[in-house]
Amino acid sequence: MKKREVVLSPEARADLLALYDWIAEAASPEIAVGYVERLETYVRSFDVASERGRARDDIRQGLRITGFKRRVTVVFTVTDTKVTILRLFYGGQDWGSALGEDADFNNK
Repeated sequence: MKKREVVLSPEARADLLALYDWIAEAASPEIAVGYVERLETYVRSFDVASERGRARDDIRQGLRITGFKRRVTVVFTVTDTKVTILRLFYGGQDWGSALGEDADFNNK
């Protein structure tokens, strides 16, 4: 099985921080830390068996989508050497519209 480097884009890092803030306010900082750590562990596991999830070439060539705990949509790309986590959308966020409207995201 091929092993790849996993990189979080600046947008994905911002998504993690926003998710932490939201959970910390709604529940507690301890719960937020635990959830965000589990999510980050999950996406870091994309170093092996990287081509998981569903291909979404209709949105962007090489784009893949998968879920985490039925609450987070993970948007990423895979090359021969790297997995780039592009965005993390929580709950009912409209990721389809966000991907279509984010010019920087579509040009990466």
